[in-house]
Amino acid sequence: MSSIKTVVKRRIIVVLFAFFAVYAGLIGRLAFIQIINSSEYQQKAMEQWTRDIPIPSQRGIIYDRNSKKLAISATAYEIYVRPAEVKDPEVLAQALSDVLEMDRAQLLQKISVKKDTVIIKKKVDADKVKALREKELSGLIFIDDCKRFYPQTNFASYILGFTNTDNEGQDGVELTYEKYLNGFPGRNIKMTDAHGQELPGSEAKYYEPQDGLNLVLSVDEVIQHFAEKAIENALVENKAKRVTAIVVDPKTGDILAMAVKPDFDNNDPRKIPEELLDKWSTMSSKEQYDALFKTWRNPAVSDTYEPGSTFKIITSVAGLEENVVKPDDRFHCVGHVTVSGKRIKCWRSYNPHGPESFAEAVKNSCNPVFVEVGQRLGKEKLYKYIKAFGFGTPTNIKLPGEAAGIVRGVNEMGPVELANISFGQGISVTPIQLISAVSAVANGGYLMEPRVAKKVIDDMGKTVHEFPTRMVRQVISKETAATMRQILEAAVAPTAGSYIPGYKVAGKTGTAQKAEGGFYVPGKFVSSFIGFAPANDPKIVVMVVIDEPGGAQHFGGVIAAPVAKSILYDTLRYLDVKPQYTPEEAKLLQKPLVKVPEVEGMSLQNAIKELAKAKLKYSVDSEFEHSLESVILDQTPKAGADINEGSIVILYAKPKE
Repeated sequence: MSSIKTVVKRRIIVVLFAFFAVYAGLIGRLAFIQIINSSEYQQKAMEQWTRDIPIPSQRGIIYDRNSKKLAISATAYEIYVRPAEVKDPEVLAQALSDVLEMDRAQLLQKISVKKDTVIIKKKVDADKVKALREKELSGLIFIDDCKRFYPQTNFASYILGFTNTDNEGQDGVELTYEKYLNGFPGRNIKMTDAHGQELPGSEAKYYEPQDGLNLVLSVDEVIQHFAEKAIENALVENKAKRVTAIVVDPKTGDILAMAVKPDFDNNDPRKIPEELLDKWSTMSSKEQYDALFKTWRNPAVSDTYEPGSTFKIITSVAGLEENVVKPDDRFHCVGHVTVSGKRIKCWRSYNPHGPESFAEAVKNSCNPVFVEVGQRLGKEKLYKYIKAFGFGTPTNIKLPGEAAGIVRGVNEMGPVELANISFGQGISVTPIQLISAVSAVANGGYLMEPRVAKKVIDDMGKTVHEFPTRMVRQVISKETAATMRQILEAAVAPTAGSYIPGYKVAGKTGTAQKAEGGFYVPGKFVSSFIGFAPANDPKIVVMVVIDEPGGAQHFGGVIAAPVAKSILYDTLRYLDVKPQYTPEEAKLLQKPLVKVPEVEGMSLQNAIKELAKAKLKYSVDSEFEHSLESVILDQTPKAGADINEGSIVILYAKPKE
């Protein structure tokens, strides 16, 4: 009997200990949850009890230098659904599908999930929200939002860039100045029950969004329009792959205009390019993105090319600064020069320039003279000026994707390479690099960092942050710069397509054959012109680059110079720069008018005779070898135009086949 009682007591003790063990475990677990890990469970509870809806901020406005709006934030909405409040998911899914043009099955799946709030779509236009509100559907939430809007669609597209669906900058100044333009979103927090419905009398918290600041650019909307109109016409007329124009204030480095055609609509940057419509669906996602990225790439800062004769400006100022050449130094062109056994021809080898001064050689674009200037300088000194003018290094313009260009190292520069670089071959530059370098010649020798934005302001117009102009370095003396301006002015007036009576235009044309894979490609050219005005007190520098012209002409003087002339003339008048006619111009205007004869299709020899009969002079614009049998492709002015007796007609020729 006692043994039974002992067994019972043991069992009771075991059960009692088991009970205490379980009880101690529960107490320990409760202590772990409520004390040690309380913050985690408190957070989970708060997530179940609260509804947290973001309130988007408004992105700052982008202005031109004269406070004209180039990018604004337009009214839009974000649409959410509270699944717990939806009475009929089928009806709601169908309504959303009809108005928002979204897949009904996917919408039904979204609004059927067991979540407090589900986002349906962002950046919805007001008219679509109005249509949904009129249906009085339960469970819908409309949150005020905004989307980026560019009033002039593709205007200044490569400067402005664009944003994504979250209003974050993706390209252009939208990306560069993201930290200023993008504000901080607010929040609307409310207490809810287990079904996601707001608790009556509960405390709500509303955090006001902070809108972004406004950006003031250096760009002038009017000058940008001048540039875009001029290059749009040039793109069509020359059947070119691309045309780029940049306008700069040389004294400050301010970008007054930067235009590229073809371009894209900033409001719809992901629109499929027309040439890819047929095969877009067969392309991989990477191929599609690469195609769009190519469209967004800004050629003015990202593309490199051989500058050709426009680079002779740099060789010239280096030679003048180092005193290895003077404007009146005499040279003799025999049509070619031999360097280390390689024969380098002058474009007019068929009729060599003969005796000429250095200033005349710049005007004549005589390659052998520049080869000699390069040799006088030597590779070390020429390389020093190439680097000093900023080639081979990004300019630090505040635009994405800037390239550094390609500059051969001084130790890789042999006699032939030195000769080629002296007249603009064997070196690759970006348009922004070259116009910055030539601006230094225009402003007295100071290399300025190009500036695309002037300041950041608040909604009251108060300056929050300023981006000051910055001088990088002085590269040449004021005296050398003044001398070069005079030489370049003489090179333009009155023989070039950029010549404007009453305005002292200085500049240089360039026609370079494109290189691909280390070889020059027949029939592919880059035609360009860079110049400034007035030459004695430059207000603007203009550069035009025509990539792969597909028309009858490819010479920079005939297709690029007139585009620059249009931009120069319109801009100078807009800036209220008064024309001042020289005595020679006034005298020329008083001469009797004669009609320009038709010489297109003639040989160069016969064209010269016809012009002489009409008491007109001639100039052949080319950088390639020709003979008197060369065929005239084009002429400026055109046949039938009335011009003053003794004026010069520019001829564009190609070698006879």
